Amino acid sequence: MTTSTSAQPFSVPEGCEATAPAERRGLARDGVRMLVAEPDRLRHLVFRDLPDVLGPGDLLVVNTSGTVPAASRGTVNGGWTAPVHVAAGLDDGSWVVEVRLPDGTGPDLSRRPGDVLDLAGGVRLVLDAAYPDPGRAPSRLWRTCPHPEQDRVAYLSRYGAPIGYSYLRSPLPLDAFQTVYAGAPGSAEMVSAGRPFTDRLLTRLVSAAVTVAPLTLHAGVSSPDRHEPPAPEPYVVPPDTARLVNSAHRAGRRVIAVGTTVARALETVADATGEVVAGQGWTDLVLDAARPARAVDGLITGLHEPQASHLLLLESVAGTALVRAAYDAAVEQRYLWHEFGDTMLFLP
Repeated sequence: MTTSTSAQPFSVPEGCEATAPAERRGLARDGVRMLVAEPDRLRHLVFRDLPDVLGPGDLLVVNTSGTVPAASRGTVNGGWTAPVHVAAGLDDGSWVVEVRLPDGTGPDLSRRPGDVLDLAGGVRLVLDAAYPDPGRAPSRLWRTCPHPEQDRVAYLSRYGAPIGYSYLRSPLPLDAFQTVYAGAPGSAEMVSAGRPFTDRLLTRLVSAAVTVAPLTLHAGVSSPDRHEPPAPEPYVVPPDTARLVNSAHRAGRRVIAVGTTVARALETVADATGEVVAGQGWTDLVLDAARPARAVDGLITGLHEPQASHLLLLESVAGTALVRAAYDAAVEQRYLWHEFGDTMLFLP
């Protein structure tokens, strides 16, 4: 699994994939390791040390999207059965889906318009067009309309299971894929940067005069097999959160995004000076060196695979040199990767 980011090539060391949640490894949620990366130093702490790292008046912005059990199985063209991941529900009631290979090892890139998927409960999907680019071939994601018409969340709550990839030791219940502050369900995959938070830790942060503000961005299917930029995703940045972001900046305090989804949402509603406004809709923003972060001053994130597009977003916030140094240290210290693994805090 060796590839490169714009920072440098690196490999995830063998045995450094988190195969189960922290609780199944003898730790509390907030007991995972946390690498704090600042321009003049790297520190190896644990996540529950976060109140000691942040200062009074700093603002944490969290994504309250809840995880949907978005994995199903379907019969493809009346033949074999394959995993189907429902990535999103569009405003017109259609769905965005990813058809996986029968053994689940990657996306099935042989699918074409007109292919038929028969799902549980008598629901049929006919692949309409590649998503988000209808002319793309081959395509990982497809737009389709369920027949009969279905509410995506209600259907998956009855027939779906959480999306899990091959590095997980065993299937897990849906509550393992939820943050403690999860609200309305909508994300196909867990917004995992916030998973290490606990009720007790949030209380300690508030006691330390760190402000916590919510937004919502329903995350789609990242597909670790393809390393594509994120597809369009729906977001809501509430007026009070926008006000708190702007107030923190005016007071000279830091705005810390808990996860790349939060950074994407805030930067979508930020102007060239970093001032943000409330807003909602669908964002297709991709952050990278050509579009650096303006509203976000720091970032809490899990560890991403080589070549993952999320690494470019990290660099848009923290810069190439700091991301390079952090990943060098994470490899050397054998941090754990993926949604149940260790975490990083970038404070550039």
